Amino acid sequence: MTDVETPASNAQAYSVSELAFALKRTLEDAYGFVRLRGELSKVTHHSSGHVYLTLKDEKASLDGVVWKGSVRNLQVRPEQGLEVIVTGRITTFPAGSRYQIVIETMEAAGVGALLAQLERLKAKLADEGLFRPERKRPIPAMPAVVGVITSPTGAVIRDILHRIRDRWPCRVVVWPVVVQGDAAAGQVAAAIRAFNAMQLGGPVPRPDVLIVARGGGSVEDLWAFNDEALARTVFEGTIPLISAVGHETDTTLIDFVSDRRAPTPTAAAEMATPVLAELRAAVSGLDQRLSRVAGRMIEDRRTRLAASARGLPRPQDLTAAASQRLDYAASHLSGGLRRNLDLHANRLAAIASPLKPGLLQRRADLGKQTLTALGARLDAAMRRASDTTREHQRLADLGRRMGQCADKVLSDRRQRLEALDKLRLSLDPKRPLRNGFALVTRPDGSLVRQGGPLASGEAVNLMFEDTTRQAVIDGEGGHVAPPPPVAKAAPKKAPPPPTQQGDLF
Repeated sequence: MTDVETPASNAQAYSVSELAFALKRTLEDAYGFVRLRGELSKVTHHSSGHVYLTLKDEKASLDGVVWKGSVRNLQVRPEQGLEVIVTGRITTFPAGSRYQIVIETMEAAGVGALLAQLERLKAKLADEGLFRPERKRPIPAMPAVVGVITSPTGAVIRDILHRIRDRWPCRVVVWPVVVQGDAAAGQVAAAIRAFNAMQLGGPVPRPDVLIVARGGGSVEDLWAFNDEALARTVFEGTIPLISAVGHETDTTLIDFVSDRRAPTPTAAAEMATPVLAELRAAVSGLDQRLSRVAGRMIEDRRTRLAASARGLPRPQDLTAAASQRLDYAASHLSGGLRRNLDLHANRLAAIASPLKPGLLQRRADLGKQTLTALGARLDAAMRRASDTTREHQRLADLGRRMGQCADKVLSDRRQRLEALDKLRLSLDPKRPLRNGFALVTRPDGSLVRQGGPLASGEAVNLMFEDTTRQAVIDGEGGHVAPPPPVAKAAPKKAPPPPTQQGDLF
């Protein structure tokens, strides 16, 4: 086979990056501003703040990105399945060889898309418990200060002020805000937070109830009151809040989070305040009813008391028998006292008749002798008690002296014992071992006091403080003399046979 030469071409060879950036510039110049409509999918909120998404319709899809500087300016929050209209520019991503749109603005494609987004947000907040009925606070019956958050111009604020002035004398604090557009939600939320942050007794009185009001309008006009951040601000507040946004048929997200919803701003003023004239009439009616009830109750008690009194006997009849008994006892009292006096006089005469003058003298003498004997015995007992006291004092003195002598004897014995213990320690044969000396003994255990009698090569034992080691006289390796024979102990003599003579001890 023969090689076929390819004809040379004069076309310029681009590098990959050159072609990629050339296409990027071409697309950006040709589509520097485009407006697209489509459904969002693959929405990713990156930790850097950017939002990555895909716009699609029935036949195609296009990647898109929203830089974090443009996210806060979007009219709607990018969510999966939302149909939107976006504006931006077409560009390419050279590293991936794909084109995308850099989105600068985003709005819902229509009322249906806005309502679909609102339903999703409502379901999310409902799952979090922001709409629970048990968390809604009661509206105060007679508020002293009413806070109104609305536009300072227009018929809404005039209707509210006029209605409150006709119904209830209270102070109204108005916080002016815009109620339509991109800044409305933020201003209303800031006003709610500012009212809740007020302190009691401050320069501006803290409201007892808040009213957020706006006139009617389209869904787009009322869309600021469907903001998620505004709904959470209402939920976190501590002052009861009435929402009066739009007409009766209009419903916004703030209506579900607020404590009460009013169909109109005028109705909100009526919910927040009572009617002073009606309260006065009610108080007057209650006072009249109280007077009538009190009169009827007193008359009923009077009738019942009279009926009960008719069934009771007369007081004279109740005390007649007791009075008669008293008169009878009084008539017999004087005769009874005389008889009692005579009876005691007779008893006194009977007791005094045995008492003769001689008998009384003998009894007096006998008593005097007995008293004299008892006095003598008492003097002797007093002398013995005095002697006993002196003996007790002497015994106490002897006990104190004996204690002192015993302490001195014990002290002397303790000092003598300590001296003997010191002598014992000084005579301890192992005491020099603690100072580095060694005790030399023969294998039979006898003590070596002098080195002259020791033969060369004789084995000895060196006793140190902690152990005993063996050594050989005159160097290592010498001949070790056998140990001297151990003398056998003489057999013990048998004890003599017992004698008939007993031991004295």
